[in-house]
Amino acid sequence: MPPNLTGYYRFVSQKNMEHYLQALNIGMALRKIALLLKPDKEIDHQGNHVIVKTLSTFRNYILEFDVGVEFEEDLRIVDGRKCQTIVTWEEEQLVCVQKGEVPNRGWRHWLEGEKLYLEGKQERKTKALGRVERRNRGASWAPGYKSDACP
Repeated sequence: MPPNLTGYYRFVSQKNMEHYLQALNIGMALRKIALLLKPDKEIDHQGNHVIVKTLSTFRNYILEFDVGVEFEEDLRIVDGRKCQTIVTWEEEQLVCVQKGEVPNRGWRHWLEGEKLYLEGKQERKTKALGRVERRNRGASWAPGYKSDACP
């Protein structure tokens, strides 16, 4: 049974972000802004219905989907494009595949304890984006992690 990802997650770290965005043909100005951001993530996961809110001081992005159902994702607010997207479970990982101008583009989320991991991928580059966010539990939240995804 897949884990319930519901929660509010605070940014901890990321690696390979600039190279990842460059491989996706994101312009230099937007890449520089993105590198300054430390987005939080809020996930509402109810059965097969998931809402992922990526929240930052620059721009917010809301992704709403039903697991296993292909849909048109409007990424114009992020990088000026639309694509066909499907999100499925692979064991305990939520896996997204985006069909468009960049082959084999997508991401996966998984939990390890209170840490939410994000790995972005696409065909044009060997290193994937890795990001770690930690579930916010009020005043007890404190950054700290050890991960292969984001050393």
